[in-house]
Amino acid sequence: MTSVTTDTLRASIIDHIDRNAGMLLDVSHSIHSHPELGFEEHHAHDVLSAALEGAGLDTERSAFDVPTAFRATAGTGDGPLIAVLLEYDALPEIGHACGHNVIAASGLGAGLAAAAIAEATGGRLVILGTPAEEGGGGKIIMAERGAFDGVQAAMMIHPADADLVAMNTIALQKLVATYEGLAAHAAAAPWQGRNALDAAVLGYINVAALRQHIGTDERIHGIFTKAGDKANIVPHRAEAIWYVRSPTVDSLQPLKQRVQTCLEAGASAAGCNCQIEWKTGPEAYSEMRDNAAMLGSFIANASTVGRTLRDPRLGQKVVGSTDMGNISYLVPSIHPMLQVAPAGIPIHSHKFAAYAGGEEGDRAVLDGAKAMALTVLDLWTNATLLHAARAEFLG
Repeated sequence: MTSVTTDTLRASIIDHIDRNAGMLLDVSHSIHSHPELGFEEHHAHDVLSAALEGAGLDTERSAFDVPTAFRATAGTGDGPLIAVLLEYDALPEIGHACGHNVIAASGLGAGLAAAAIAEATGGRLVILGTPAEEGGGGKIIMAERGAFDGVQAAMMIHPADADLVAMNTIALQKLVATYEGLAAHAAAAPWQGRNALDAAVLGYINVAALRQHIGTDERIHGIFTKAGDKANIVPHRAEAIWYVRSPTVDSLQPLKQRVQTCLEAGASAAGCNCQIEWKTGPEAYSEMRDNAAMLGSFIANASTVGRTLRDPRLGQKVVGSTDMGNISYLVPSIHPMLQVAPAGIPIHSHKFAAYAGGEEGDRAVLDGAKAMALTVLDLWTNATLLHAARAEFLG
């Protein structure tokens, strides 16, 4: 591949995305205006699948026995198989406050532009629609069913309030705490009861005290999902859901035990039983292992569209968890952040949702599509880059 040919292909990618900008932004706006929870993203699934089919890509709807997942492929050569990932689930009440409409449309644009030059490079591409990132672990389920078999690198972008090399992702595991007490009439004979809600509340207070003594990069947060049936009945059953987060899967383990001790102590104090269930599989997220070699390519490509990505270790950062972390344990992966909102506007807020559907969100769609497609091209045409990414991943 000569430099002239590579330059021509790079120009082709930019031109393809510019020519299809109207369609990509329409897709982003359509998904933004139809927020759907995890595994219920039927509108987004259909809009994205139709766009891929309309471009002539071999597209499988409801892929891997996940109704709102899809897979599209391009390229018939024997070159590297690169995956571009799309997310499109929303949040309860606050819609696309994580900007997954931007992720979906930028991934679509990158995939279509890369697919258009796949035959010219001998490269192979898979575009994966991955539902239920917000707690459902769609990527994990798809991975278990073979979605990443043979994939040599995977990528996606994520919206933020800054252009960042990476998100500060931390490992996460969900637990369900179920408290069993003894019902009684709350006025006539409360002494005959054992209050499961008290047990849950005491456990919550214990965890609140624990928060003073955990790492600054660790998080614990929970809600009550069952707190009794009627005020004049001593609650005999209560339930709480907790998320426990730490920088790595390894550092998460001792924190999990501390949280469990707090919750069980609440039950003991209230004279109740407590059952702790730590969720595994798609409800346990690993930290993200961003591939530096791939990031170097993406950073350079992002600069060509006017974005300078900063290192989150040197200032502003975004902390969270994602099932993309689990994928980064399977194949070399990246998860850079593109600014769609002013600094200080946090994700998972009403204000962020508004920006994700506005002009800054639109710009991120197009810039992200270009930077990713150019990075796919680099991986297809630069064997040294792909080898470095693989060596780093295995190292």
